[in-house]
Amino acid sequence: MTDPSGPATASPPDVRVWDGLLRLTHWSFPLLILVMWWTAENDKWAWHRRTGLVLLGILAFRVLWGFIGPETARFASFVKGPRAVLAYLRGDTGAGPAIGHSPLGGWSTMVLLGAMLAQVSMGLFAGDPYDGMTGPLNPLVGVMLADTITEWHETFFNVLAGLIVLHLAAIVFYASVKHNDLVSPMLSGARPPLAGVAGIGPLSWGRGLGAVALAAGFALWIAYGAPPLT
Repeated sequence: MTDPSGPATASPPDVRVWDGLLRLTHWSFPLLILVMWWTAENDKWAWHRRTGLVLLGILAFRVLWGFIGPETARFASFVKGPRAVLAYLRGDTGAGPAIGHSPLGGWSTMVLLGAMLAQVSMGLFAGDPYDGMTGPLNPLVGVMLADTITEWHETFFNVLAGLIVLHLAAIVFYASVKHNDLVSPMLSGARPPLAGVAGIGPLSWGRGLGAVALAAGFALWIAYGAPPLT
C-alpha cells in the first residue's frame, strides 16, 4: 500500500547569519555597560577602570572584525549611503532580501559603537590624581582639561543610555510590528531560510584569534599608559 502523501519534503536549513565571536562581542556590551554604571554609582573605581579597559579591548576587536571578519560583520557590508537608507525606509529592497544588518540598522550599529568608543575614550583621561582613581591616560592631560573630560564622561553616559533605549525600542518594533525577530539570530547565529540567500561561511578561527590578540594587546598597552613602543 502506497502512501498518498508521498515522501516527506525536507525543510531547508536555517541560514547562518552571525559568527560566534561577533555574537559574544554583541552580548558583552550590555553586560559591561551595566557593570560600569553600577561601579560608578557605588564608587567602585578600581573595578570601573578594569571594566572600562575590558570594554576598550572588545571595542577594538569589533573595529578590527569590521574589516577582517565574516561578511555580515564587515562595515562595508552594512554601512550604506543615504540613498540606500531612504530606499529601505520606502520598502524598496533593491536586489532582494539579504542577511545581516539593514541599511538603517547598520547606521544604528555604527552610532552605538561610536558612542561607546567616545565614552570609553573620555574615561581613559578622566579623574583627579589628587582625589581617587584616574584613567590610565590621565597623566597625558592637565588637571583642568581632565576635570572637563570627566564632566563630559559623566554627562555623555546619559546620551549613551538614550541610544541604548532607542536600540531596544527598535528591536521591539521589528518584533511586534514587522514580525522580524532580531534577538534569536543573535543568540543562535542563524535565522529561518530566505529564498536565494546563502549564509556566511565557516569562521576563520586563526583570523579571529589574531584579532583578539591584537585587541587585547592594544587594551593592555593603554592600561600601562600607552608607553612608547620603541
